[in-house]
Amino acid sequence: MYNSFRKKMFGGDNVVNLSDVRYLPRWIILVIDIIILVISLFLSTYIIEKITQAEFVYNRDRLIVFAGILLSNVIFMYIFKTYAGIIRHSTFIDLFKLLISCFCTLFTVGTVNFICLWITGIKFIINPFLVLYFIISFMGLFLFRLYVKEFFHIVREYRRSTLKKRILVLGIDEQSIAIARAILDNPSLPYHVVGFLTQRTDSRRAYLLGKPIFGKEKIERHSKEELLVDGVIIIKEMMSKDEMNSWVNLFLEKDLNIFKAPSVQKLRDSDFGGSIRNLQIEDLLNRKPIKIQNEEIRRRHFNKNILVTGGAGSIGSEIVRQVAQFDPSLIVVLDQAETPLYDIELEMKEKFPHIRFKFVLADVSNKYRIEPLFQTYNFSMVYHAAAYKHVPLVEENPHEGILVNVLGSKIIATLSSKYHVNRFVMISTDKAVNPTNVMGASKRAAELFVQSLQNVEGNSTKFITTRFGNVLGSNGSVIPHFKRQIEAGGPVTITHPDIVRYFMTIPEACELVLQAGTMGQGGEIFVFDMGEPVKILDLARRMIKLSGFEPNIDIKIIYTGLRPGEKLYEELLSDDAKTLPTHNEKIMVSKDPTMEFLEIETLVNSITKASLRRDKVEVVKLLKIIVPEFRSNNSIYESLDK
Repeated sequence: MYNSFRKKMFGGDNVVNLSDVRYLPRWIILVIDIIILVISLFLSTYIIEKITQAEFVYNRDRLIVFAGILLSNVIFMYIFKTYAGIIRHSTFIDLFKLLISCFCTLFTVGTVNFICLWITGIKFIINPFLVLYFIISFMGLFLFRLYVKEFFHIVREYRRSTLKKRILVLGIDEQSIAIARAILDNPSLPYHVVGFLTQRTDSRRAYLLGKPIFGKEKIERHSKEELLVDGVIIIKEMMSKDEMNSWVNLFLEKDLNIFKAPSVQKLRDSDFGGSIRNLQIEDLLNRKPIKIQNEEIRRRHFNKNILVTGGAGSIGSEIVRQVAQFDPSLIVVLDQAETPLYDIELEMKEKFPHIRFKFVLADVSNKYRIEPLFQTYNFSMVYHAAAYKHVPLVEENPHEGILVNVLGSKIIATLSSKYHVNRFVMISTDKAVNPTNVMGASKRAAELFVQSLQNVEGNSTKFITTRFGNVLGSNGSVIPHFKRQIEAGGPVTITHPDIVRYFMTIPEACELVLQAGTMGQGGEIFVFDMGEPVKILDLARRMIKLSGFEPNIDIKIIYTGLRPGEKLYEELLSDDAKTLPTHNEKIMVSKDPTMEFLEIETLVNSITKASLRRDKVEVVKLLKIIVPEFRSNNSIYESLDK
């Protein structure tokens, strides 16, 4: 301890942390205990003299009697090693040892007192004094250990609270209280609850779990430093989207960290602390999920053979996960990307060991590779998610985009009709509406071909198309891209300050696909209520602030200009399209213009031949004939529109 103190004094560190002090030597603890015993003797003497107003020690030399009692007490303390334990870590066993040593002292002195009375007829001390001494000495020794233990506990908690994030819990309902209690009961968590936050104005002077309740106006009037708060924990499930956005805007304005807590149902999980995470931008963009008819979907998939093309991609893999929950007989997962296909194979075999899977490495534009699958497995449902989707890459390589997006869709759809697949569901995009790039136009051409098959003589397959906007977290989407840029320290790159996009989550997108597969009667294009469009600049600013940085100060935002084929606003419906409602308020049917099968087949054959010749200009020319509303934007193909 001396060396530690000397190091603190002369080593340049002026702060002495009491919780770092080494344990006191045992002899010092014994000396302190003896001092407590001496104080107990004199305190007992004072009390007895005040009560009895008479002599309570019959021996002429009171100090000899006291010395005998003290010696007896010390001997038993030595026997039971009451001084050997580390006081700050005292347990019930240490308390019990103190009790036994004090009781043995009482018993021994009392026995000697009785023997003295029996031999001489005179006691050397009255019994009430012994009992009082026993009580006071035990309480003194016990309280000494209790106070030391509590002192070090307070010091440790103080040090921990200075290292932990000081947080407020949003809400004063049962869920919020349960979350706060779980944090308070777990000292290993890096959070220190300093109070609760509410919009109510009738709780300003109330306390919960010993913590004050703050009103919203206090947060609005004071800075983060004045409040001595680092962040706020919210329970997302307890608020509407508008409420959460209002609170989040306030917290971001005050530079407070925002943490998302799990629901109360997860409080018993052993990894509760790990489930408290920083609020992500996806949490703010999430909307109320669509309600799907699980029974109807189960009936369509239970004990059936299902094909998912593009099954290793963001949408395709989620379709595979959701379909697997309905106990199909077989799921064939087809993709041309080797590593992602292997990853989804490992995941599915671990999560759904009872489901039969077949993972096929193949290109959807290779009919001779695809047709044997239809011949062998007698598919009931086909989900066609395979596509090239990155606008700049497809703009640069239009022939490749046509071979996958148009020819691939033609092959999968034609085989579905030929082998009498019950339902074919194609995944399309909002970029197919009034397209300004090759990718969007190729998807619109695929939509036209798939729709035309519905009325071909002898066809029994129901052809259904789903169309939606950007998907949160999908491969190559803007949010993961922004996250990587923020983690790298910036800058965050945006093509244009006014660009806006619709967003939805991957599970929402796939729920729409499954729902459309059951409710469609054939030939429909289903569009999803995407809510309000999101300005990408606002999205970037929020992501930067949620990461704890200041836009254009810590992380720069720069504009790179619109990419080839990119437009400022995406649309879900074409100008001359009409929508019809469905029984699900979030899903509508778009009545877009259609083409006859023979016409679209002739055009698709022509554009396929041009693609095989790698004639980019001819490919785009033919694409503009198939999709008359296709007008190139910020692209080398703009001249073709003149």
